[in-house]
Amino acid sequence: MPTLETTFYGHTYDNPFMNASGVHCMDVTELDELASSAAGSFVTKSATADGRKGNPEPRYVNLDLGSINSMGLPNLGLDYYLNYAILRQKSQPDAPFVMSVASYQGFDEYVDNMRQIQDSAYTGLVELNLSCPNVPGKPQMAYDFEDTKRLLTEIFKFYTKPFGVKLPPYFDMQHFDKIANVLNQFDLKFVNCINSIGNGLYIDETTDTVVIKPKGGFGGIGGEYVKPTALANVRALKQRLNPTIEVIGTGGILTGRDAYEHLLCGASMVQVGTQLQKEGVHVFERLTAELLAVLEEKGYQSIAEFKGKLGTLD
Repeated sequence: MPTLETTFYGHTYDNPFMNASGVHCMDVTELDELASSAAGSFVTKSATADGRKGNPEPRYVNLDLGSINSMGLPNLGLDYYLNYAILRQKSQPDAPFVMSVASYQGFDEYVDNMRQIQDSAYTGLVELNLSCPNVPGKPQMAYDFEDTKRLLTEIFKFYTKPFGVKLPPYFDMQHFDKIANVLNQFDLKFVNCINSIGNGLYIDETTDTVVIKPKGGFGGIGGEYVKPTALANVRALKQRLNPTIEVIGTGGILTGRDAYEHLLCGASMVQVGTQLQKEGVHVFERLTAELLAVLEEKGYQSIAEFKGKLGTLD
C-alpha cells in the first residue's frame, strides 16, 4: 500500500490535508473536530486583534461549481486563538498545526499581532494572512509589493519564530516574479496560495439579484471555479521561490485527483475550503481514500515520488 505521509517544515504528517482558514475553525469545538478528523493537520481562523462579527448576512452561498462569500473576517479575536494554540501545543506537542493571523486595520495591526505572538509561549507555525479580499474598503496587502516588503521587514526586526504568508491569486507573470522577489528576501517557511478570487459576482436566475448582501453582491469565489488559477499560482511560485520556502496549495480541491494535481505542481500540503463547508469534516476521509487510489493507479508508493514533477510539452 502506498503512503500519504508528507513532510512539512520538519514534521511528518499522516497526509497532506488541512482545512482552509475560515472554514470550520471559528471556535474550540470546530478546531477540536478538525484535530480529531482524518485531516493531517489544521489551521485556525484568521485572527484580528479584536473579535469581529463580520459582514451582514447572507454573506456565504454555495454554488453549483463552488461558492461565493464576503465574510468580513468574523473571528473571536487574537487572544482567543492564541490561548487555544498555547494550550494545544502544550497538550499535543507532537501534533503541530498552524495559527492564522490577519488584520482589519492594516499595517500596524499586523505588526502588533505578530509582536503579541512573539511575546507568547506559542512557538509553532503562523500563517500571516496578507490576502483578505472581502473587507469593504480595505485593500489586500499582498497586491502592494512595496508595502508587503515594508511589512515583512518590520516584522523580521523582532519576530524569531517560524511563519509563512497566505497570498491572493496573481494573474500576470510579472506579478509572480515581483512577489517572489519580495518573499525570497526573507526567511519565510511557507507560502499558502491561493485565497479566494476576489470580487466575483453571482446572479440568482430566478430573482435577478445578487446572492450575498455585503459589497453589493461582490465576493470571493472558491471551489471548482478557481482550481486552474490555484494550480497556476502553486506552480509559478514553487518555480520562483527559494527551495527552503514550501508551498501550501489551496483552491478547488473537491476530489483526491484535485489534491494530486496540487502536489504535482509542488505543494507540500493542501487545504480544503468550499468542499469542507459543503460536506463537513468527513470530507477528509473521502479525500484521503481517493488520493490513495490515485497513487495506486499511477504506481506510486509515496507523494515524494511525484511531488513537483509536473510534465510540460516542451
